[in-house]
Amino acid sequence: MRPSILILPILGSSLLLAGCSVAPRYERPVSALAPAYHGEAAVAARNGATQTADLVDWWRSFNDPLLTSLVERGLAQNLDLQQAAARVFQARAALKNANSALLPSAQASGQAGENYQSLQTPIGRIGNAFPGFQRSSEAYEVDLGASWEVDLFGGRDAARDAAHADWQASEAGAVAARLSVAAQIADTYVTIRMLQARLDVARAQLDTQQRLVDLVALQYRKGVAAELQLRQAEGVLAQVHASVPALVNQLDMAMNALDVLIGLQPGTTRGELAAQTPIPAPPAIATAGGPAALLRRRPDIIAAERRLAASNAGIGVAIAEYYPKFSLGGLVGTSTTASGGLFTGGATQASGVMGLRWRLFDFGRVDAEIRAAKGRNAEALAAYRLAILRASQDVEDAFSSLVQQEARAALLVGGEAALSRARDASMASYKGGMVSLVEVLDADQRLLETRDGAIEARAAATRGAIASFRALGGGWTPPANPLTTG
Repeated sequence: MRPSILILPILGSSLLLAGCSVAPRYERPVSALAPAYHGEAAVAARNGATQTADLVDWWRSFNDPLLTSLVERGLAQNLDLQQAAARVFQARAALKNANSALLPSAQASGQAGENYQSLQTPIGRIGNAFPGFQRSSEAYEVDLGASWEVDLFGGRDAARDAAHADWQASEAGAVAARLSVAAQIADTYVTIRMLQARLDVARAQLDTQQRLVDLVALQYRKGVAAELQLRQAEGVLAQVHASVPALVNQLDMAMNALDVLIGLQPGTTRGELAAQTPIPAPPAIATAGGPAALLRRRPDIIAAERRLAASNAGIGVAIAEYYPKFSLGGLVGTSTTASGGLFTGGATQASGVMGLRWRLFDFGRVDAEIRAAKGRNAEALAAYRLAILRASQDVEDAFSSLVQQEARAALLVGGEAALSRARDASMASYKGGMVSLVEVLDADQRLLETRDGAIEARAAATRGAIASFRALGGGWTPPANPLTTG
């Protein structure tokens, strides 16, 4: 029992010292945020008395069943989200491993063997010279061993804290990926509806331009119109015609991108998207508590803060290498050369050991490791502050896009109506011989550009609303205090 007598005092002293951590204390940085967004008043003004959309399921507020279906299918099937979920699983396993490192480890072993000695070996020849030499022998052994590296200076505890923060960062990163996928699907869907509308405009203009060419060709054959007028009309027709393949190509690419976002083979959802519907109108949007709420709602900010906490714990892991590492080990078991002798008093065996590992002559390398850990911490701090700034920028940019594109769309719709009347008037004047064909072509061109611009502006406003929901952290229910859970 002598090993146990030696180990007990050491174990008691170790327990008294355990928990003395050399890791720097972590405190979340205080961030100075504006009391309100610059674009908040404009967004509130456009909302008026309209009920604002729910941030959690914001895609439903567009009142487009197909859009809702596509987003929810994407959240269930997107392969980027499956990768993010796998990273969370890995981080959780790393945390369990770090927790296990703080605890003693134990192992049981046993063996049974039988040996039959050859008489043709030197040992066999010598043994055979003595009476009663036994060529066969048996050995049986059962042992239970345990070991424990005592975390005197908190190195392993700091590693556990780092693993825990990394796990939380991976969870927040998975949520951020979810929000990004939902926004990308909605944005791509709006792009598809925009391109379909622009194609309709281009084809309608193509029909109008073809009728104009036919009219000028008839007048040319009668000698009323000059060849120059006919060639001008044909040139404009070619320009309008050339815009159609370009729009079809963009539409094909957008549909393929949407399928991949949903986790499907390109071309799968084309049947669902074939029936053209209007571009979804942007709903009313609440500012979700102002800039201060971004720290709670934006998962990318939460992930950046958790990575900062992990890097701070990494400094403690590095500093702990300055100090010695003590380990305790023990074994108790039974060993005999006869199967019936196991677990008898004479077969009992025990051992105990105390280990020491100290990088006493390696402090230069430890210094370098600490400097590297502090550098990673400084990098993580800058990344956290940058994440907050970029989040605020995202909101401001999205609000501006929403408000200004809505204003632009309204102006272009009014201009489209006026130019449509002007075009009809110029065509009537041309048929009456009062204006030249150049004026008709110019009216056609301006009408096409304005009509096309109005469609783009409506789509841009809706995409601005989608960007606003994404920038505000919409699409999930944040925990009450995500930055201090631990």
